[in-house]
Amino acid sequence: MGGKRSDKSPYETGLERNDANYVPLTPLSFLRRAAATFPGRTAWIHGARRASYAEFYARSRRLASALAAHGIGKGDTVAIMSPNTPAMLEAHYGVPMCGAVLNALNYRLDAASLAFILDHAKARVLLTDRAFSPVIADALSQAGVSPLVVDIDDEPAEGGDLIGTVEYEALLAEGDPDYDWPWPEDEWDAISLNYTSGTTGNPKGVVYHHRGAYLNALGDGVTWAMPHGPVYLWTLPMFHCNGWCFPWAVCAYGGTHVCLRKVEAGAIFQAIAAHRVTHFCGAPIVLNLINNARDDERVPFDHTVEVMTAAAPPPAAVIARMEQAGFHVTHVYGLTEVYGPGTVCAWHDEWNALPPDEQAALKARQGVPYATLDGLMVADSTTLAPVPADGETMGEVFMRGNTVMKGYLANPQATEACFAGGWFHTGDLGVVHPDGYIQLKDRAKDIIISGGENISTIEVEGALYRHPAVLEAAVVARPDETWGETPCAFVTLKDGAEVDEAALIAFCRGELARYKCPKTVVFGALPKTSTGKVQKYVLRERAAAL
Repeated sequence: MGGKRSDKSPYETGLERNDANYVPLTPLSFLRRAAATFPGRTAWIHGARRASYAEFYARSRRLASALAAHGIGKGDTVAIMSPNTPAMLEAHYGVPMCGAVLNALNYRLDAASLAFILDHAKARVLLTDRAFSPVIADALSQAGVSPLVVDIDDEPAEGGDLIGTVEYEALLAEGDPDYDWPWPEDEWDAISLNYTSGTTGNPKGVVYHHRGAYLNALGDGVTWAMPHGPVYLWTLPMFHCNGWCFPWAVCAYGGTHVCLRKVEAGAIFQAIAAHRVTHFCGAPIVLNLINNARDDERVPFDHTVEVMTAAAPPPAAVIARMEQAGFHVTHVYGLTEVYGPGTVCAWHDEWNALPPDEQAALKARQGVPYATLDGLMVADSTTLAPVPADGETMGEVFMRGNTVMKGYLANPQATEACFAGGWFHTGDLGVVHPDGYIQLKDRAKDIIISGGENISTIEVEGALYRHPAVLEAAVVARPDETWGETPCAFVTLKDGAEVDEAALIAFCRGELARYKCPKTVVFGALPKTSTGKVQKYVLRERAAAL
């Protein structure tokens, strides 16, 4: 019966990997295909400028060729400091096309932080928009490296002096539009380097590989059910997780990139109406910007615009207002370490019959894994034992799969710690609902423990956002002799709106259990990091001093 079993499977003998049946995955292939398939289609729009896919590909190859001629190759870092411009898009292709690693810099950082990053990444080339000449000049004066500096003269009216040795367009002119760029030898090769926006200490350098970038870009499209030829508006900074991999995803779908130097309500509405924008991404702060746009900033449009939002969980009230204004919101969740978004609140048709408020509350959950993420769980931070799916028991959110980073550059201790137990430790706390959808409750360091009860600052913030006078809200723990900690709310009001502390606390009592309600409310602007995240450690210091 069956005979003797051989040591080697018949599905391996004579069926080895070869050039005909295996090619390393890389998102660079998306632009090559788009240029061959749709050479005349508009690839990007930037003000009065346009480029076809044939031109986009040629310009990216010119960049790769010119960099290679300057001795840049595998393992070298090329940094770029730019708003969402064509040069930034082209760098996402041209830099890795010569084998180098792209480091898109956060243009909200100060000179000392930029100097640290340039040194830590050992940047050999720096492409910099002249709008940032002053801070870049300062950073270079503090840095130990001396990269080749290339000026991007995109919008002279916005910028300072040219500080480089060559201008971007002149650099492209040096390159070959037919450059035969080398395919990555291994899909595990690094494609980009992104630095975390830590609130304390130096930022960590997160390394992405070609395989992960390829898969997460396709995951973006699959998750969002993107149609062929989307028109994508660049409101999300491309320096943030490489724009959640959308510089690559949009090309995979043969779409059009609409560049936007500044994220302003009027510019967003104008672009939507003028170019019939179909998709854009942004943090909840961008949704708030749109929701609170002035009448003179609004431009009517007659189609539904798909919006993907992440970062802090958007309050249900914010989502509801966006839906009423003609936007369809998809909520995703992720981190720099997982190429941007990795989970999605996948929608069920039967939820369409629910009242709008209930729909918005469901949509505010972080949901289920991307099709390209292999593992997601909420578990005990120490034992990694999964929590019950009861919507109540909190644990840490863990992820694993091909769209998790390679690790932290030159930081083996941090890399080992975040991968302990074979899972990526996010540091976020959440619950699992009976339907398997996860919902964030807080960062581990942000949870409030009052009288032995855990209070989610996210839940309290959601209640505050439902008040019509509230523009922004952040809640932290305030030390309390009786309860240990109590919720302290920091609130920014909408222009012209008025509400006092007592009225806002009374409103929350109608929305939350009494012990969860803020005991203190402080009005004013919220301190934020360079990526727009609220600096809760600053607020905790302020709350402790009250």
